[in-house]
Amino acid sequence: MTGETDDILLERVGGIGLITLNRPKALNAFTHEMYLTLEPVLDAWNADPAVAAVVIRGTGGKAFCAGGDIRALWESGPGVKGKDDLKSRFFVDEYRVIRKVHHLSKPYVALIDGVTMGGGVGMSVNGRFRVATENTLFAMPETGIGMIPDVGGTRILRACPGRIGLYLGLTGARLKGGADLLHAGIATHFLPAERIPALLDALATAADAPATLERFSADPGPSALRDLQPAIDRCFGQPTLPAIIEALRAEPDAWAATALKAIERASPASLAMTFWQLHPRDPVTMEQSLALEYGLVQQVMEGHDFFEGVRAVLVDKDQSPKWQPASLAALDDATVGRIIAAAEASAKTLESLS
Repeated sequence: MTGETDDILLERVGGIGLITLNRPKALNAFTHEMYLTLEPVLDAWNADPAVAAVVIRGTGGKAFCAGGDIRALWESGPGVKGKDDLKSRFFVDEYRVIRKVHHLSKPYVALIDGVTMGGGVGMSVNGRFRVATENTLFAMPETGIGMIPDVGGTRILRACPGRIGLYLGLTGARLKGGADLLHAGIATHFLPAERIPALLDALATAADAPATLERFSADPGPSALRDLQPAIDRCFGQPTLPAIIEALRAEPDAWAATALKAIERASPASLAMTFWQLHPRDPVTMEQSLALEYGLVQQVMEGHDFFEGVRAVLVDKDQSPKWQPASLAALDDATVGRIIAAAEASAKTLESLS
């Protein structure tokens, strides 16, 4: 069985259904059409007793998947005739496929070798197994473009130990290599990148994918993130965003200065929504996570900052977004309350649209 677009290759290799993301020049970012192409094949593999596992990988040597096609979303911005529905439809279809990945009855193995962000996070961390290499670079930098961590990010980041999830969500901080990803719970296994072809060959003939992964798994060494966690917990365990910022200012180490700069560059509205989204420690189901995120994302799509952030970072590349409001101090509690109330209302519509 083969996919209908060269952007995503879908094939049977022995006992595995193999998904290859094939947009190396775009760092294998998912387009709307790629999700639609994948969905029926994923359903077929899930029902096929001859498929023992599903494996997803990227091509090009630089990225697993750097996200979704946010340029297309930017082009469907306010006032663009004929494309407005994409701002809703893209997320409905993306989230539906991510939910299927999460509930797949077969072992799902994501080979997250290289850059893993945005949609790449959704199509990896929500599956059962995630194999990191020394090349893996994981981040959820959405607040820097006026977005919030979605694609199951609420569930993923709340499950990180301590306050690491809030730290990653607010700052977009990057985790590199296997040790930190294992500590954060983002990866389940580590192996050197040069061993991936051998792992694929073994999975193609294996009756027991989990046992095969364990056999190939290697020790990535010590985790710097583990050592940093007490300081992260101290700063990001504060009860409010302003208190987190003050704690970072008082922290003497370089990581805190870097985190503070990232927060100061980010969209204030996105920071407020992300803090509300991730500050609770209560675990959420996949369905709860996606519904909450859908509500928030629809507010983002109705607003200014996402389109301005994409313009500044990815289109004009002047790196000078003009946020509205321009600062956290200008974002009053009533405005945040209205955004959250509207998001909660929008969240209830996800099931009817799926």
